Amino acid sequence: MLQITEYKIPIVEIKTDFDVQIFIKREDLIHPEISGNKFWKLFFNVNQYLESKPENPLLITFGGAFSNHIASVSAFGKQFDIPTKGIIRGDELENHWQNNPTLFEASRNGMQFFFVSREDYHNKEKLTQEFSGKYPNALIIPEGGSNEMAVEGVQYMTGNDTKDFDYLCTAVGTGGTIAGISKFAEKHQKVFGVKVVKDDSLQKTISEWSGRNNFELIDADEYRYGKISDENIRFINWFYNEYDIPLDPIYTGKMLQKIFDLAGKGFFPKGSKILTFHTGGLQGIKGANLFLKNKNRALIDFENSIFD
Repeated sequence: MLQITEYKIPIVEIKTDFDVQIFIKREDLIHPEISGNKFWKLFFNVNQYLESKPENPLLITFGGAFSNHIASVSAFGKQFDIPTKGIIRGDELENHWQNNPTLFEASRNGMQFFFVSREDYHNKEKLTQEFSGKYPNALIIPEGGSNEMAVEGVQYMTGNDTKDFDYLCTAVGTGGTIAGISKFAEKHQKVFGVKVVKDDSLQKTISEWSGRNNFELIDADEYRYGKISDENIRFINWFYNEYDIPLDPIYTGKMLQKIFDLAGKGFFPKGSKILTFHTGGLQGIKGANLFLKNKNRALIDFENSIFD
Protein backbone atom coordinates (compact mmCIF):
# COMPACT_ATOMS: atom_id res chain seq x y z
CA MET A 1 0.00 0.00 0.00
CA LEU A 2 1.28 3.47 -0.89
CA GLN A 3 1.86 5.71 2.10
CA ILE A 4 0.80 9.33 2.58
CA THR A 5 3.84 11.56 2.93
CA GLU A 6 3.44 15.01 4.44
CA TYR A 7 4.18 17.43 1.64
CA LYS A 8 4.97 21.06 2.42
CA ILE A 9 3.48 22.88 -0.56
CA PRO A 10 4.33 26.59 -0.55
CA ILE A 11 1.64 29.25 -0.65
CA VAL A 12 2.92 32.36 -2.39
CA GLU A 13 1.34 35.81 -2.34
CA ILE A 14 0.80 37.38 -5.76
CA LYS A 15 1.34 41.08 -5.23
CA THR A 16 -1.16 43.20 -7.19
CA ASP A 17 -2.78 46.63 -7.09
CA PHE A 18 -6.22 45.11 -6.49
CA ASP A 19 -8.11 45.74 -3.25
CA VAL A 20 -7.96 42.02 -2.47
CA GLN A 21 -5.08 39.67 -1.65
CA ILE A 22 -4.34 36.85 -4.09
CA PHE A 23 -2.24 33.80 -3.22
CA ILE A 24 -1.30 30.66 -5.14
CA LYS A 25 -0.69 27.22 -3.68
CA ARG A 26 2.03 25.55 -5.73
CA GLU A 27 0.61 22.04 -6.01
CA ASP A 28 2.59 21.78 -9.26
CA LEU A 29 5.69 21.29 -7.08
CA ILE A 30 4.45 18.09 -5.41
CA HIS A 31 6.18 15.88 -8.02
CA PRO A 32 8.08 16.64 -11.23
CA GLU A 33 5.88 14.33 -13.33
CA ILE A 34 2.80 13.39 -11.30
CA SER A 35 1.52 16.90 -11.41
CA GLY A 36 -0.51 18.70 -8.76
CA ASN A 37 -4.05 17.50 -8.32
CA LYS A 38 -3.38 14.38 -10.41
CA PHE A 39 -1.20 12.98 -7.62
CA TRP A 40 -4.03 13.13 -5.09
CA LYS A 41 -6.70 11.99 -7.53
CA LEU A 42 -4.71 8.84 -8.22
CA PHE A 43 -3.53 8.16 -4.68
CA PHE A 44 -6.67 6.69 -3.11
CA ASN A 45 -7.86 5.07 -6.32
CA VAL A 46 -4.62 3.10 -6.61
CA ASN A 47 -4.42 2.36 -2.88
CA GLN A 48 -7.92 0.91 -2.78
CA TYR A 49 -7.07 -1.17 -5.83
CA LEU A 50 -3.81 -2.50 -4.36
CA GLU A 51 -5.54 -3.39 -1.09
CA SER A 52 -7.54 -5.96 -3.08
CA LYS A 53 -4.19 -7.64 -3.92
CA PRO A 54 -4.85 -8.05 -7.65
CA GLU A 55 -2.82 -10.52 -9.67
CA ASN A 56 -0.66 -8.72 -12.21
CA PRO A 57 -1.74 -5.13 -11.34
CA LEU A 58 -2.49 -2.88 -14.31
CA LEU A 59 -3.73 0.72 -14.64
CA ILE A 60 -5.83 1.69 -17.68
CA THR A 61 -7.12 5.19 -18.40
CA PHE A 62 -8.33 7.61 -21.07
CA GLY A 63 -6.98 10.84 -22.50
CA GLY A 64 -6.31 13.09 -25.46
CA ALA A 65 -3.08 13.74 -27.31
CA PHE A 66 -1.68 16.24 -24.79
CA SER A 67 -3.46 14.95 -21.68
CA ASN A 68 -1.84 15.79 -18.37
CA HIS A 69 -3.76 12.86 -16.92
CA ILE A 70 -2.14 10.42 -19.38
CA ALA A 71 1.27 11.85 -18.51
CA SER A 72 0.60 11.57 -14.77
CA VAL A 73 -0.78 8.02 -14.85
CA SER A 74 2.23 6.85 -16.86
CA ALA A 75 4.61 8.49 -14.38
CA PHE A 76 2.64 7.09 -11.42
CA GLY A 77 2.92 3.61 -12.91
CA LYS A 78 6.64 3.98 -13.48
CA GLN A 79 7.32 5.25 -9.95
CA PHE A 80 5.31 2.50 -8.24
CA ASP A 81 6.17 -0.25 -10.75
CA ILE A 82 2.64 -0.81 -12.09
CA PRO A 83 2.13 -1.32 -15.86
CA THR A 84 -0.10 1.25 -17.58
CA LYS A 85 -2.20 1.42 -20.73
CA GLY A 86 -3.70 4.55 -22.27
CA ILE A 87 -6.82 4.69 -24.46
CA ILE A 88 -6.03 7.70 -26.64
CA ARG A 89 -8.59 9.87 -28.43
CA GLY A 90 -7.83 10.14 -32.16
CA ASP A 91 -6.82 7.15 -34.28
CA GLU A 92 -5.03 9.56 -36.62
CA LEU A 93 -2.22 9.63 -34.04
CA GLU A 94 -1.43 5.94 -34.29
CA ASN A 95 1.36 6.22 -36.87
CA HIS A 96 3.04 9.40 -35.65
CA TRP A 97 2.54 9.59 -31.88
CA GLN A 98 6.34 9.71 -31.47
CA ASN A 99 6.17 13.36 -32.56
CA ASN A 100 3.82 14.17 -29.69
CA PRO A 101 5.80 15.21 -26.56
CA THR A 102 3.16 14.00 -24.08
CA LEU A 103 2.74 10.57 -25.63
CA PHE A 104 6.47 10.18 -26.23
CA GLU A 105 7.20 10.76 -22.53
CA ALA A 106 4.32 8.51 -21.48
CA SER A 107 5.74 5.75 -23.67
CA ARG A 108 9.16 6.24 -22.09
CA ASN A 109 7.43 5.73 -18.75
CA GLY A 110 6.22 2.36 -20.02
CA MET A 111 2.65 3.16 -21.07
CA GLN A 112 1.16 1.15 -23.95
CA PHE A 113 -1.35 2.96 -26.18
CA PHE A 114 -4.64 2.02 -27.79
CA PHE A 115 -5.77 4.63 -30.32
CA VAL A 116 -9.50 4.91 -30.96
CA SER A 117 -11.56 7.13 -33.23
CA ARG A 118 -13.07 10.26 -31.76
CA GLU A 119 -16.54 8.76 -32.27
CA ASP A 120 -15.66 5.57 -30.39
CA TYR A 121 -13.86 7.54 -27.68
CA HIS A 122 -17.04 9.42 -26.92
CA ASN A 123 -18.65 6.16 -25.75
CA LYS A 124 -16.36 5.54 -22.79
CA GLU A 125 -18.86 3.22 -21.10
CA LYS A 126 -18.58 0.80 -24.01
CA LEU A 127 -14.79 1.10 -24.07
CA THR A 128 -14.65 0.49 -20.32
CA GLN A 129 -16.69 -2.67 -20.68
CA GLU A 130 -14.51 -3.83 -23.55
CA PHE A 131 -11.25 -3.32 -21.69
CA SER A 132 -12.68 -4.77 -18.47
CA GLY A 133 -13.36 -7.94 -20.42
CA LYS A 134 -9.84 -8.04 -21.84
CA TYR A 135 -8.13 -7.11 -18.58
CA PRO A 136 -10.38 -8.25 -15.71
CA ASN A 137 -7.74 -7.56 -13.04
CA ALA A 138 -7.04 -3.99 -14.17
CA LEU A 139 -8.02 -0.74 -12.48
CA ILE A 140 -9.75 1.40 -15.11
CA ILE A 141 -9.46 5.07 -14.15
CA PRO A 142 -11.89 7.56 -15.73
CA GLU A 143 -10.72 10.40 -17.97
CA GLY A 144 -9.20 13.14 -15.84
CA GLY A 145 -9.08 10.77 -12.87
CA SER A 146 -12.28 12.14 -11.30
CA ASN A 147 -14.48 9.88 -9.20
CA GLU A 148 -15.47 9.57 -5.54
CA MET A 149 -12.08 8.22 -4.48
CA ALA A 150 -10.34 11.09 -6.29
CA VAL A 151 -12.50 13.55 -4.36
CA GLU A 152 -11.29 12.00 -1.10
CA GLY A 153 -7.69 12.40 -2.19
CA VAL A 154 -8.12 16.09 -2.94
CA GLN A 155 -8.65 16.72 0.78
CA TYR A 156 -4.85 16.79 1.05
CA MET A 157 -4.80 19.96 -1.03
CA THR A 158 -6.56 21.67 1.88
CA GLY A 159 -5.57 21.82 5.54
CA ASN A 160 -4.39 24.16 8.27
CA ASP A 161 -2.54 26.31 5.74
CA THR A 162 -5.72 27.00 3.73
CA LYS A 163 -8.19 27.67 6.56
CA ASP A 164 -7.81 31.45 6.77
CA PHE A 165 -8.75 32.24 3.16
CA ASP A 166 -12.15 33.58 2.12
CA TYR A 167 -12.11 32.08 -1.37
CA LEU A 168 -10.61 28.84 -2.68
CA CYS A 169 -10.26 28.92 -6.47
CA THR A 170 -9.40 26.22 -8.98
CA ALA A 171 -9.72 25.38 -12.64
CA VAL A 172 -12.50 22.91 -13.45
CA GLY A 173 -12.27 20.16 -16.06
CA THR A 174 -13.92 16.92 -14.99
CA GLY A 175 -14.97 18.29 -11.59
CA GLY A 176 -13.11 16.07 -9.12
CA THR A 177 -10.75 18.71 -7.80
CA ILE A 178 -13.35 21.36 -7.05
CA ALA A 179 -15.62 18.71 -5.55
CA GLY A 180 -12.86 17.72 -3.12
CA ILE A 181 -12.04 21.32 -2.25
CA SER A 182 -15.74 22.02 -1.73
CA LYS A 183 -16.24 18.94 0.43
CA PHE A 184 -13.34 19.73 2.75
CA ALA A 185 -13.52 23.55 2.80
CA GLU A 186 -14.21 25.44 6.03
CA LYS A 187 -17.76 26.62 6.65
CA HIS A 188 -16.90 30.27 6.04
CA GLN A 189 -15.13 29.62 2.73
CA LYS A 190 -16.57 30.09 -0.76
CA VAL A 191 -15.22 27.75 -3.42
CA PHE A 192 -14.87 29.21 -6.89
CA GLY A 193 -14.35 27.14 -10.03
CA VAL A 194 -13.31 28.43 -13.45
CA LYS A 195 -14.58 26.01 -16.09
CA VAL A 196 -12.15 25.28 -18.92
CA VAL A 197 -14.58 22.96 -20.70
CA LYS A 198 -18.15 23.36 -21.91
CA ASP A 199 -20.06 20.81 -19.85
CA ASP A 200 -23.48 21.69 -18.49
CA SER A 201 -23.55 18.54 -16.32
CA LEU A 202 -20.69 19.69 -14.08
CA GLN A 203 -22.86 21.52 -11.53
CA LYS A 204 -24.84 18.36 -10.80
CA THR A 205 -21.79 16.08 -10.80
CA ILE A 206 -19.82 18.30 -8.43
CA SER A 207 -22.79 18.66 -6.07
CA GLU A 208 -23.21 14.90 -5.88
CA TRP A 209 -19.52 14.29 -5.15
CA SER A 210 -19.19 17.19 -2.73
CA GLY A 211 -22.49 16.99 -0.90
CA ARG A 212 -22.35 20.77 -0.37
CA ASN A 213 -23.55 23.93 -2.12
CA ASN A 214 -20.62 26.18 -1.17
CA PHE A 215 -19.22 26.49 -4.69
CA GLU A 216 -19.81 28.61 -7.77
CA LEU A 217 -18.82 27.91 -11.37
CA ILE A 218 -17.95 30.47 -14.00
CA ASP A 219 -16.66 29.99 -17.54
CA ALA A 220 -13.07 30.79 -18.46
CA ASP A 221 -12.79 33.28 -21.29
CA GLU A 222 -11.90 30.33 -23.54
CA TYR A 223 -13.62 27.29 -22.07
CA ARG A 224 -12.61 24.51 -24.44
CA TYR A 225 -9.65 22.26 -23.66
CA GLY A 226 -7.99 22.57 -27.04
CA LYS A 227 -8.53 26.30 -27.53
CA ILE A 228 -5.84 28.71 -26.45
CA SER A 229 -6.34 32.40 -27.14
CA ASP A 230 -3.62 34.93 -27.88
CA GLU A 231 -4.71 36.80 -24.75
CA ASN A 232 -4.22 33.65 -22.68
CA ILE A 233 -0.66 33.30 -24.01
CA ARG A 234 0.00 36.99 -23.32
CA PHE A 235 -1.21 36.60 -19.72
CA ILE A 236 0.84 33.46 -19.09
CA ASN A 237 4.01 35.08 -20.41
CA TRP A 238 3.35 38.26 -18.44
CA PHE A 239 2.66 36.27 -15.25
CA TYR A 240 5.93 34.36 -15.55
CA ASN A 241 7.92 37.54 -16.16
CA GLU A 242 6.18 39.27 -13.24
CA TYR A 243 6.12 36.50 -10.63
CA ASP A 244 8.54 33.82 -11.89
CA ILE A 245 5.74 31.22 -11.74
CA PRO A 246 5.00 29.13 -14.85
CA LEU A 247 1.36 28.46 -15.70
CA ASP A 248 -0.06 25.92 -18.10
CA PRO A 249 -2.35 27.13 -20.93
CA ILE A 250 -5.23 24.67 -20.34
CA TYR A 251 -6.02 24.88 -16.62
CA THR A 252 -4.24 27.21 -14.20
CA GLY A 253 -3.37 29.83 -16.82
CA LYS A 254 -7.01 30.24 -17.81
CA MET A 255 -8.16 30.16 -14.19
CA LEU A 256 -5.77 32.86 -12.98
CA GLN A 257 -6.47 35.02 -16.01
CA LYS A 258 -10.15 34.95 -15.04
CA ILE A 259 -9.44 35.61 -11.35
CA PHE A 260 -7.33 38.66 -12.24
CA ASP A 261 -10.05 39.91 -14.58
CA LEU A 262 -12.73 39.55 -11.89
CA ALA A 263 -10.56 41.10 -9.18
CA GLY A 264 -9.93 44.09 -11.42
CA LYS A 265 -13.67 44.52 -11.90
CA GLY A 266 -14.41 44.44 -8.16
CA PHE A 267 -16.11 41.04 -8.22
CA PHE A 268 -14.64 39.98 -4.85
CA PRO A 269 -15.45 41.97 -1.69
CA LYS A 270 -12.75 44.44 -0.70
CA GLY A 271 -10.12 42.91 1.57
CA SER A 272 -10.88 39.32 0.56
CA LYS A 273 -8.12 36.74 0.85
CA ILE A 274 -8.20 34.59 -2.28
CA LEU A 275 -6.30 31.32 -2.58
CA THR A 276 -5.80 29.86 -6.05
CA PHE A 277 -4.54 26.32 -6.63
CA HIS A 278 -1.83 25.63 -9.20
CA THR A 279 -2.91 22.19 -10.39
CA GLY A 280 0.15 21.50 -12.52
CA GLY A 281 -0.04 20.40 -16.13
CA LEU A 282 3.13 22.18 -17.17
CA GLN A 283 4.12 19.28 -19.41
CA GLY A 284 1.36 20.45 -21.77
CA ILE A 285 3.35 23.57 -22.65
CA LYS A 286 5.48 21.62 -25.12
CA GLY A 287 2.43 20.42 -27.01
CA ALA A 288 0.77 23.82 -26.86
CA ASN A 289 3.84 25.46 -28.36
CA LEU A 290 3.94 22.90 -31.18
CA PHE A 291 0.32 23.75 -31.97
CA LEU A 292 0.94 27.50 -31.77
CA LYS A 293 4.08 27.31 -33.89
CA ASN A 294 2.20 25.47 -36.63
CA LYS A 295 -0.35 28.29 -36.61
CA ASN A 296 2.38 30.99 -36.71
CA ARG A 297 1.15 32.38 -33.41
CA ALA A 298 2.91 33.75 -30.34
CA LEU A 299 4.48 31.08 -28.14
CA ILE A 300 4.77 30.48 -24.41
CA ASP A 301 8.22 31.97 -24.20
CA PHE A 302 9.60 30.34 -21.04
CA GLU A 303 9.48 26.71 -22.21
CA ASN A 304 13.26 26.37 -22.39
CA SER A 305 13.65 27.88 -18.92
CA ILE A 306 11.53 25.28 -17.17
CA PHE A 307 12.43 22.16 -19.18
CA ASP A 308 16.21 22.59 -19.47
